[in-house]
Amino acid sequence: MKHKVRLTVIDKKLYPELQQQYCADPNSGACPCYNVGDVFEFDRDDGRDDFWHCGLNTLIHTDADPDTVAGGPQMPHCSELWDAISRYVYTGLQGGSIMKGWMERENEMIACCSDGTRPVIFKIERIDYE
Repeated sequence: MKHKVRLTVIDKKLYPELQQQYCADPNSGACPCYNVGDVFEFDRDDGRDDFWHCGLNTLIHTDADPDTVAGGPQMPHCSELWDAISRYVYTGLQGGSIMKGWMERENEMIACCSDGTRPVIFKIERIDYE
């Protein structure tokens, strides 16, 4: 059995009142790195190791310009997101349970980056295949 991990952007939040109060640029706006509906797939097989490269070129679907999406062909995933999800991506690539007992399915998890004024929410899935 082999495993890959799929990330899907399911939502983006924006808290302008917090940006106004705390950010150097009080009009920073929503995260520019990801779009709702973006999909990424991580492989770690056949000489490919997307985990080691922080998800560079894992983007498989976007409605935006791929060159402007973190995880696309031009840049790895955002460091705030990578810090929040890398352990789950690694676990899934090894075939492990991502969140047994918490989520309805042990091979899925909902997580977000740690940007408190504009978090991006992802669905993380372990995909099993032969």
